[in-house]
Amino acid sequence: MIGKRDDKTIVLAIPSGGVPVGYCLSKRLEAPLEIILVRKIPIPGNPEAGFGAVALDGTIVLNTILVQELGLTKKMINLLAEDRLKEIRIRAEKFNAGRPPPDLTGKEIILVDDGLASGYTMLAAINSVKKQNPKHVTVAVPTAHDEALKLVSPHVDEVYCLNIRTGPFYAVADAYKRWYDLDDGEVRKYLTEAWRIERRNK
Repeated sequence: MIGKRDDKTIVLAIPSGGVPVGYCLSKRLEAPLEIILVRKIPIPGNPEAGFGAVALDGTIVLNTILVQELGLTKKMINLLAEDRLKEIRIRAEKFNAGRPPPDLTGKEIILVDDGLASGYTMLAAINSVKKQNPKHVTVAVPTAHDEALKLVSPHVDEVYCLNIRTGPFYAVADAYKRWYDLDDGEVRKYLTEAWRIERRNK
């Protein structure tokens, strides 16, 4: 069970849905909350579905089977990933508001999202974080599909998930009584409050 951590623990939330989850966890653990910007790379003509994900530092993970089925070329993948990166960079400026990125070297990292559907977005976050040589990486999510957990589990030290779903049809929203897409203003409010608490506790 995740307990109160020391000052080497950082909660990293994936916006947008992961931020309120990360906010609650960071308060409980008395650990700082930061964000890690990762976005799925959408399938052409079907923006709600993705064939992989890309992180702010350019880390890309692909569902290779789906890529082959779709017949996507390397050039097409790079163009679609670059479009997503442009969006991510804009969001980074908006959310971080000049706050420098955290140093993850030797830290205990808890990666948080509101849930895992395919798992590729979280895997991109994991791979990006591990480039900075953290001491320990944990994934903590309220809900996930079992196949997504099988995808990410080998790449981290621990996984916590309260609600595991199976079957061919799964959406993160299905596990919630009330779920909606947070707008950027709501994300900023959570981050501002978390950073205010962090300054107060120093």
